[in-house]
Formats: sequence, structure tokens, C-alpha cells
Amino acid sequence: MRNAWKILLPLMLLALIAGCAQKPAEEGASKATEAAPEAPEAIRIGLVAPLTGPASTTGNDMLEAAELAIEEINAQGGVYVKEYGKKLPLKLYKGDTETSTQGGVKAVTKLITEDKVHVLVGGFSSSITYADQVVAAEHKMPFIITGASSPVITRRTDIDTSTFFHHCPTTEDYSEATMLFVDQVIRPAINKKFGFSEDRKLRLAMVYQEGKYGEGVLEGVKKAIEKHNLKITLVAEEKFKRGESDFRTILTAVKAAKPDVVYPATFLNEQVPLVTQGRRDVGLNTIYLAVEATDDPDYYHDVGEWGDYSIQESRFSPYTTPPTPVGERAKRFKEAFYKKYGDYPSMMGASTYEGIYIAAKAIELAGSLDKAKVVEALNRLEMDELVEPMKGGKISFKNQYRESKFELYMQQLRYDPKIGEPRPVIVWPENLKEAEFELPPWYEPGPP
Repeated sequence: MRNAWKILLPLMLLALIAGCAQKPAEEGASKATEAAPEAPEAIRIGLVAPLTGPASTTGNDMLEAAELAIEEINAQGGVYVKEYGKKLPLKLYKGDTETSTQGGVKAVTKLITEDKVHVLVGGFSSSITYADQVVAAEHKMPFIITGASSPVITRRTDIDTSTFFHHCPTTEDYSEATMLFVDQVIRPAINKKFGFSEDRKLRLAMVYQEGKYGEGVLEGVKKAIEKHNLKITLVAEEKFKRGESDFRTILTAVKAAKPDVVYPATFLNEQVPLVTQGRRDVGLNTIYLAVEATDDPDYYHDVGEWGDYSIQESRFSPYTTPPTPVGERAKRFKEAFYKKYGDYPSMMGASTYEGIYIAAKAIELAGSLDKAKVVEALNRLEMDELVEPMKGGKISFKNQYRESKFELYMQQLRYDPKIGEPRPVIVWPENLKEAEFELPPWYEPGPP
């Protein structure tokens, strides 16, 4: 018996020691597993865009640009995510807002709750985004907004807007640029040609879309006039419903106000009939301004000869490239887009293309797909401009309301009878100018 214990006791001690050693090893293995979670198959990017409905022309251009950006990034192996220790491809999920607030809410809800996207990109129409961002706020979803320009999107206080990043000029930004151009260039040209006093105020008529976007442009115009003490007076303010196509009654009222310039705050599908009906049907022979969202190949094609001599604020054009450091990259983007789709990208396509790259860079910077970490990375992000000229040459959201800042310019459209479409030339500011602004030969000013 004693001999048996002499044999068993050492064996029992060895088993006990082995068990104690195995437990920490198992705990270490468990911690290692927790530290390196299983990677998803792809980084899921949700595109929020009007793929159907009145603004579908713009929405589908956004979609094509997003697809091109993802194709380019994946061709480079995807995005390195530190927490997984490897690169992951991007996968695009489509959220069709149907150009309506209800459609926007439905699309964002699906992208977040069913598709389980990691980041949202896009958003077109301030009114639609104002509605659907409520869902994104509830889920603390990072949202890079490339097409809803009302500043209320990141400045509203009824919801938490800390996960929203505004990558498009606000209505205040481009209204200010447009009014400075009108005061510095158009007003002196009118006064000189028609022998008016140099101090004569320019007569401006506003035609604006009902809702956050149009109202934002109107408010931006008034702020710019007051801020810079511009010699501009508003002689008409006419409102219309989104998607409207017959503007002749409104334009007749505008004509009666005898403006020098008409500034429509519209989408592409509204600007075409407004300008055409104004010139062709109402005989309102004036300078028509346009907001940047109309800088799209479809607009040039559809407005045709009626767009001759009109003015368009922009930051990216399919048909001209400003002499800036970003010019060569913009040209390569246009060539790649044309090769893939057989047409050139619009301004909204360019900003959405950039939005995908911004999302990819933020995820790489975060080293994680955790929403809070991606938001934190977007807050400190500072990356080189891509295809649109940025203030200081950088894309950043470090200001109070997380708004990136663009270099804006004004184009005048000149009709080319050989192609049956107008083409833009940059006429302001001075450092980017390609040609001088011209008053049309058929132009009719307001009273002295």
C-alpha cells in the first residue's frame, strides 16, 4: 500500500501542476480571441440618394460615382482595419429616398437595421435629409452628407448631430459667393451698359423651392447682402413646391417686378423648365443664376439654347477644370468615370465620390468599424483634397459644425450650336477666371 502511494502521489502532483498551468493558458487564449474578433466579409457603406422620383437624375449620378470609388479602393486591396489586422473590401448598399421624406426615412432605416452598414454617405435634399437623419441620430450612425446643403443639418438642436459630417457647401456658403459675384461683376456691367448710376442697386428676384433647401438659400442671400452691405435689393420672393414643372404663373409675377437678375433655388429637374419657360414663354429676358447642383451633363443637354449666358455657381464641372492643384486629379476622375459609364460626372457625383474616400480614410484612421471610433476619426481627419478644390487644400471637419469648406467659383454658360448645348467658362473669381462675364445681347434690365 505504501509503495502504491509512493507511485500515485508524484503523479497526482504532476497532474495538479499541469492543470494550474493549463488554466492561465486557456484564459490567455480566450483573451487573444477577444482581442482579434472575427472580421466581417466587407466594410458596408450605405448610400443615401434619390434613385427614383423627380431628383433621380442626380441620385443615379451619385450612385455611379460611389460605385467607381469603391471599385478603385477595392482594386488597391481595400481598407486596412487595425483591429482585424488586415485589409477589408468595401461593399455598397443602396438606400433609395425616392425623392421624398417618407422614402428617406424608410431608406435610412433599412440601411441601418437590415443591411447593418458601418457608415452612411450621400443625402440629397435638405428637407429629406432633415427627416431621415433623425433615424441615423438615434443609432449614432456616422453620416457623411454630400448633398443636403442647409446648415440646419448639422446645426439643429432637437437631435444629437454629433455623428453628421457636412461635405458640401452650405446654402450660406454658396449664396454668399453668388451675391458677391452679382454685386462685384453683374451690377457694374448693367450700370455701365445702360448708363445707370454707379450707386444704383441691382434688382434681384428669388424663386425658391419650398422647404429647408430653398428657404436656406433665401436666408443666405439676405444674410450676405446685410453682412457685406451689398448694393442689391430684393424685388420678388416666389415659392414653389418641390418637383413642380410649370413655372409660368410664378415667372409672370417675377417679370412684373422688373428684376435685373433672377436667382432660382431649384433642383436640376426644376431649373430646366424654369429657365426655358422664362425665356421662351414669358419673355423674361434676364440673367438666370443657378445653384451648384445643376452642374450636371443632363442639365446642359436639357436646357439647350435657353441656358445661353446664364450663370452657375460651382466647385466641380464636367466640362471645365479650374487651374488649381487639384485639377489633374479631377481630370483623371472624369476620364475614369467616362470610361466606365460613357458620360461625365456631375458635381453631385464628385462630392459623393469623395464621400466614399472620406469614409474609407476615417475607418483606416479609426482602426475599427466601431461607430464611435469612426466618428472620433472623422472629427480629427485632415486629408488632401481629392477632385474638388478645398480651402487650404485639405478636407477637414474640425470647425464648430463639422462643415468642410470648398473653393467656389462662378461659371457663365455659352451656347455652342455645333453640339446644341451650352458649355461653361469660369468668370469669377479673378484667380480662376477663364473669360470675362458678358451681358446677353437680348438682355433687358429693370428700371433705372
